[in-house]
Amino acid sequence: MTKLIILKIIQFIIINLCSTIVLFLILFVSSGHLNYWQGWLFLTLNILITVIGFLSMQKDIKLINERFNPGPGTKWWDLLFMILSLPTYISILIVAGMDSGRYHWSPYFPNSIYILGIGLIVLGQTIFHIAKKQNHFFSSVVRIQTERDHTVCNTGLYKFVRHPGYLGSIISTIGLPMLLGSLWCGLPSIIYITLFLIRTYFEDITLIKELKGYYKYSTTTKFRIIKGIW
Repeated sequence: MTKLIILKIIQFIIINLCSTIVLFLILFVSSGHLNYWQGWLFLTLNILITVIGFLSMQKDIKLINERFNPGPGTKWWDLLFMILSLPTYISILIVAGMDSGRYHWSPYFPNSIYILGIGLIVLGQTIFHIAKKQNHFFSSVVRIQTERDHTVCNTGLYKFVRHPGYLGSIISTIGLPMLLGSLWCGLPSIIYITLFLIRTYFEDITLIKELKGYYKYSTTTKFRIIKGIW
């Protein structure tokens, strides 16, 4: 194992450890106590998914580097998306903690709803990580990676829809209110999903204009996220 790979692994661990601590603080400060089992369920699932995600790309050092240290050329509207999406996602957790953990605005969910929420998050994250593994240019930002000889990915999940990673993220977001036991956090979840749809549209237009071969790909794989719909 080279020194570069070791440094990237350490960076991955530090970033995700900090993210987990932040999620912990948001959820449990919002709920007002540590006896918030929905929060523990969310954090446990989040840690497992993070580990699986790392294992799925640990041999692709270029992909790890791109996702955590993307190169130049990020589109201005994608920076705006990141500015808007982060507080929106945080608001999902804050509302959920205050609702199901503290004030109980929502009615009690039956176990079947929690199981469905877990299922949707697992399904969504599975799709997301498969898409990431299949596409070696799966960046955390929208940019044309000319220094990496950016090419179109049209195999695997990408044969069915052009943005399977976004599909996975949207499915996971739909499952969040169910997992966290909060109807009210469904409102910021809808906003979060809407932001993903807008990002998908702008990214698709950018790739058609700037990535060689993408226009032809878009004529054969006609749908962006949901086959037969959009």
